[in-house]
Amino acid sequence: MKIAVFGATGRTGIPLVEQALERGHDVVAFARNANDIPASLRSHDTLVILEGDAYTGAGVADAVAGGIDSDETSAVDAVICVLGQTSSGPDDLLTESGRHILDAMDESGVERIVTLVGAGVREDGESVSLGGKVMGSLLKVMAGGVLEDAKAHAEMLRASNAQWTIVRGPRLTEGEHTGQFQHGTELQLGLRDSAARANVAQFILDCIEDDLYVEQLPKITDQ
Repeated sequence: MKIAVFGATGRTGIPLVEQALERGHDVVAFARNANDIPASLRSHDTLVILEGDAYTGAGVADAVAGGIDSDETSAVDAVICVLGQTSSGPDDLLTESGRHILDAMDESGVERIVTLVGAGVREDGESVSLGGKVMGSLLKVMAGGVLEDAKAHAEMLRASNAQWTIVRGPRLTEGEHTGQFQHGTELQLGLRDSAARANVAQFILDCIEDDLYVEQLPKITDQ
């Protein structure tokens, strides 16, 4: 497949790009600075690096269209969004970036998107464990803006015509890629749950390759 990755230079994006290449996919890695892509990946024949700004929309349409190629340009088969909030970034990063990405998908006729948000994003009437409720309360106090941005991003996807999957993760770690994790829409996450970013990357690619959880909000945690 040909996949556009937004957030390709982030802590989840780098292992995701690496695994996508290992799995034989063509990847359009969207980055504000191409040099932030590790040198070990930049030399890969099936990687296209495209510089731009997802928040302003600069370059987003080109990435979804498959990148800029002097001979041929073909739209990607799917989009992955693993953009992450930073202390210096805008409060509405996911919302605005998601808007530009969805517009570009409509323009290029791309339907499939998988995005990553925190476990604080919930469905109406969802059963939540005591630990999950505590975690949600802490998020509202300590990172309320980030949570509201993620919720708005999720609602935008759910209202779109895209074939979306919204992956919800607990505390993400830099742990090794074990391939051992649990996932599901009914999975209950607590304060002790965590997931290695490399495992999350694997799960996202599994969702893309096998059309898992289309129009659903699965959760993930390491075993």
